Formats: sequence, C-alpha cells, structure tokens
Amino acid sequence: MEPRNQTSVSEFLLLALTEDLELQPLLFSLFLSIYLVTVLGNLLIILSVSSDPHLHTPMYFFLANLSFTDICFSTTTIPKMLVNLQAPNQSITYAGCLTQVFFVLVFASLESFLLGVMAYDRYVAICHPLTYTVIMNPRHCGLLILLSLFVTTVDALIHSLMVLNLSFCTHRAIPYFFCEVVQIIKIACSDTVINNIFLYSAATILGGVPLSGIIFSYTQIVSSILRMSSAGGKYKAFSTCGSHLSVVSLFYGTGLGTYISAAFTHSSRKTAVASMMYTTVTPMMNPFIYSLRNRDMKGALRNIMIKLSALGLDF
Repeated sequence: MEPRNQTSVSEFLLLALTEDLELQPLLFSLFLSIYLVTVLGNLLIILSVSSDPHLHTPMYFFLANLSFTDICFSTTTIPKMLVNLQAPNQSITYAGCLTQVFFVLVFASLESFLLGVMAYDRYVAICHPLTYTVIMNPRHCGLLILLSLFVTTVDALIHSLMVLNLSFCTHRAIPYFFCEVVQIIKIACSDTVINNIFLYSAATILGGVPLSGIIFSYTQIVSSILRMSSAGGKYKAFSTCGSHLSVVSLFYGTGLGTYISAAFTHSSRKTAVASMMYTTVTPMMNPFIYSLRNRDMKGALRNIMIKLSALGLDF
C-alpha cells in the first residue's frame, strides 16, 4: 500500500472504550466524575495555597503549580474521551490529534520536572535549613518553574513538528484512547528512525534527570534525618516528605506500568487501559494525598470550605 502525503490526512480513529452500548452511559458517568473530582480537588489546592498566608512558601508554591498541571493534563485527554463515548465513531481530526500529542507531552514532562523540583526543595529545607530562604527565594522558585516549562514545551514542539513530516497510509487507527506520540509514529508509513531516536533520547533525559534528582535528594535527606538526635525532628522531617514520596511513587509507578504493559503484552486494549490509568488516576489522586497527609493543607482547605459556605455554596 502506497503511503499518502500527510496533507491528505483528515482524521485518525481512536480505540473505543467499549463496544457495549449498555456500558457507555456508565463509563461516561465514571470518567465525567473522575474529571470533575480532578478539577475540583486541584482547584481547591490552588485556592488554599493562594488564600492562606501560612502556605506562601516554596513547597506549596510548587504544589499549586503541580495542581494546575494536573488540571491541564486531565483536560487534554478526558473531555475528548467523553465526547467519543457519545459519538457514533471514535475519530479525532488530524489537527486535534497533533494538538493532543503536544499538550500530553508538555504536561506529562512538566509533572515529572515539578516532582524533581519539589524533591530539591525538600532536600534544601532538611539538609541546608540555615540557607533555605536564601536558596529558595521567590526569584529562584519562579526561574525553576519557567525553566521546566521552557524545556518541556521545546521538547513537545520538536516532537510535534517531526510528526508533521510523517506520511500515513489508509490505516490510521490508533490503539489508544487518546493521541500519543509513540502510537502515531508506529502507524506512519514513512521512515521513522530519526523520530524514534529523538523520542527515546528525549524520554531518557526528560524522565531520567528528574528521577535521578529525586533519588539523590532523598538519599541525602535520609542520611541527614538519620543523623538527627531528636525523635520529634526525625518525625517532622519524614512527615514533610511523605506526601511527595507518595505522589512520586504513584506517578512513576503508573508510568512504568504503562511501558511494561506495552513491552510485554500483545493486547493493545490492556496497554491502552494502563495508559488511561496514568493520565486520569494520578491527577485525581494527588489532591487527596496532599490534603489527607498534611495538617497545614487540611486547615487551609477547611477555611476555604467555610468561606465558600458563607457565600451560599453548599458542600
């Protein structure tokens, strides 16, 4: 089959969540609920951090940015899944697919970088407490966010431009519930060697650098905590890291599960389900992890609820 030029591509077909018509309303309700909980939970985190002066610290500044990233990450994939559940076919336009590829790459990589930055913040706070306010000043924190956003945006832009140069055959079915760059490259008819080299090189760097930073930070943190003589000091230090470690484990655990599933399973549906867990469950769980394990966040959320109730909103 001769490949056709990419300009003739009008749409791709995504994998259907289910072929059972009776299950579609149930799945629609489920994913709509997940999306609403994700947006509401992360918005409450952002409002709590911005409204409570006690939370105007680097740790919570990074947490608010993580919550904003989670909202954007979910918005990139779930609304289209909801639309397709109500549509007679699972199509997505060529432009829509490339847009989704771009934003999935941006927000997935940005979340990884933010988790690395948050680990660095905890490292400085516990291992260098006397210089913490000097090192983690507002200007430095802002630069860390901007640098992370710049790197992830450039990476996503290069991937998207390289996909633009690919040609596709008549078979344009993507075995995922959303457009993902690896799957787009797999169904291309043109040569994809350069795409694959850049893809795996960028994934190694953008995934490996933050993860290495997290491992290094926590190695130093554990070493510093073990040298503390006070049991109360040890508990306080561990408690400030517990939520972050839980989020890191969830993010990298589901991500690793997705790629293991892709490598060792021949079922495209199982791999797609694993990727869906990665893009929907992690952003939804982050607010619960931080609010349930953090006393300051609990207090700030309680104050937000009181203020909203006073405005006549019933929670």
